[in-house]
Amino acid sequence: MKIRRKKVIALLAALNVMGFGPLSAYSESKSADGQSVELVDVLQVRADDPQRAVKQFKIGKPLKQLSCDVLVVGGGVGGVAAALQALKAGMTVCLTEETDWLGGQMTAQGVSALDENYLVDISGASSNYQELRKAIRSHYLNSYKLSQAGIDQERPISWTGDTTPKGIEYFNPGNCWVSWLAFEPKVAIAEIEKLFSSYVSDGSLTILKRHKAISTSGSALKVQVVNLINLDDGMTVKVKPKQVVDATECGDLLPMAKVPYVSGAESRKQTSEPHAPENADAETVQDYVFPFVVEFCPGENHTIEKPAGYEQFLEQGKYSLEGYKMFTGADFCKRDRKPGENAPFWTYRRLIDYKMFANGSFGKDIAMINWSSNDLRGKNIIDKPAATMAERLAEAKQLSLGFLYWLQTEAPRDDGGKGYPEMQLRKDVMATEDGLSKYPYIREGRRIVAHTTVTEQDIASATNKTARAKLFHDSVGIGLYPIDIHGHQEVPGAGQFARPFQIPLGSLITKRTSNIIPAAKNIGTTHVSNGAYRLHPVEWGIGEAAGIIAAYCAKNGIRTDKTLTQLKHLRQIQKLLVEQRIPIYWYKDIATNDPDFAAIQFLSAIGALPSAKDNLLFDPEQSISRSDARSALACVLVLQGKNEILDRIMKDNDNESLVWSDLAAIGRHRSVKKDTKKADNTSVSRRDFAAWLYLVATDRKYMGKV
Repeated sequence: MKIRRKKVIALLAALNVMGFGPLSAYSESKSADGQSVELVDVLQVRADDPQRAVKQFKIGKPLKQLSCDVLVVGGGVGGVAAALQALKAGMTVCLTEETDWLGGQMTAQGVSALDENYLVDISGASSNYQELRKAIRSHYLNSYKLSQAGIDQERPISWTGDTTPKGIEYFNPGNCWVSWLAFEPKVAIAEIEKLFSSYVSDGSLTILKRHKAISTSGSALKVQVVNLINLDDGMTVKVKPKQVVDATECGDLLPMAKVPYVSGAESRKQTSEPHAPENADAETVQDYVFPFVVEFCPGENHTIEKPAGYEQFLEQGKYSLEGYKMFTGADFCKRDRKPGENAPFWTYRRLIDYKMFANGSFGKDIAMINWSSNDLRGKNIIDKPAATMAERLAEAKQLSLGFLYWLQTEAPRDDGGKGYPEMQLRKDVMATEDGLSKYPYIREGRRIVAHTTVTEQDIASATNKTARAKLFHDSVGIGLYPIDIHGHQEVPGAGQFARPFQIPLGSLITKRTSNIIPAAKNIGTTHVSNGAYRLHPVEWGIGEAAGIIAAYCAKNGIRTDKTLTQLKHLRQIQKLLVEQRIPIYWYKDIATNDPDFAAIQFLSAIGALPSAKDNLLFDPEQSISRSDARSALACVLVLQGKNEILDRIMKDNDNESLVWSDLAAIGRHRSVKKDTKKADNTSVSRRDFAAWLYLVATDRKYMGKV
């Protein structure tokens, strides 16, 4: 019997979705006797010797055993955020990382020119993420003297056309045009270490760098043990956690714990997405890349030796500036920039603009190179044997080194001629022998089969005509970035703008109940929607939610799925989030430091105070109408139709403003018993009403009723 190839691919994809896909972890394959493990030590991958990184360890009796409330596997952006929130909740935490740097894509993966949204400094990210960014800025402001140009620095106009805050407190060391903050990776590493220092000192946090998970054990519903291996000495560590957070870049724990997952592209039939391919393909994943940093040294020649594979990549047309000039082009800070006019390639992800600093603090510019020309395409590393993975990572390194060589020898010069030999590879910035990032920038990994899978039509501008994307009642975070897909797109147009979107709790909860919570790119998204959820502040938000969920479940002894299926737990999770100043609803005019941030966020998320559909404004100082107040009260108190409490605020004109005397009377009612600030006949603002109603909504009597 002949079986068509497409049917085989579809069958394999279906099995994978059901949790019967390959069970070997990313870079891991166990021996038949179970006494050894073969994996890739990514830090040891060399462009000219990939097999050097393939290591085989004999698994002996663990020399170290640890117990903790929350184990966070993976010290990337999501892992750092998850660990921090679990620690703030009073948990004991073990945080592991297979490289020797914490920070993931903002450090070890080299993307320290952050991909963010235009409201990131105000309301578009959590307070904790904002504080980390402030700490990074403060390093430069306190350690160096700015030039007048640095003091007067303008911020780029965002792709939405909105202006962003100006002032020295928003200083960008790189003065680049892709990001509002670019910096040297070592600065973020130092600030992350500071975040954890007190917890390490008091013993509540154990950090295990250069450790990788190799196996799990326990029941189908609960992982009881995670075994780690020290990549330097081969010693094993046994960790017994109450809750496990998978913050690895590729979702490494999912196959180990037999958690159902998807990888690659789903079919249009599976997701109904306009830009999904006709057939599912586990090999269609986003490109990965090894970024590198260069310094421009006028009059000098720093050309590297021609890397292996260069001619082949050149013949394939891999290397191009795509019409950009190196140093000339439009100023992204100017509103009169013509449509389609490019900014300079050099300033795209520049980490340090030496002109922003006085007294020769930095002698020259340094720029991070992360461009389509050094993205490796079509070489999936998920669920591959260690040898194959090492070979493909080595090829990615060859591609990046080849791009550097092309920039030095073949790139069209602005002044005529070819090549910029003045570009010097700054190996010290990435702290590696070859000058490439310690770890590839991973854009897509395994994704859990979740209670909620976010699809393209949930977030795309084309399918959401209001100011916000689809609203989720179980929102635990927010994000905003285009659906940015680096890789093969069978259906053109998959890359597109998105509306400000939410992170639903259901996307963090597996359908097959487990105490593993995803905290990075491994949540319930599709291949297409992942393109918007994979960026720095969104991954941070996913991590924060995962950390709070893990801590809540550990503290209350409940299964993770109960936080979704039982409303009382969901609302408690959301309350914990907003009181940590983590936004779960999109507003432009309610900053994370707003005194009524928690109240406004919570009430909006549960639907008590619905917002305008055509903008992102809450209008906090505007008077609240009686009809809006009635609807909000009816929602929180779970009241319908005529009711004595609601009738108190229904006067002759339903659109009149609510006044304090009416609200005071309601507050005195036996079912409410919440005092008001005053009791006169002046109007109640939306802000004041939210602050008062939040006290009612979070009262034990009403919490979790809606």
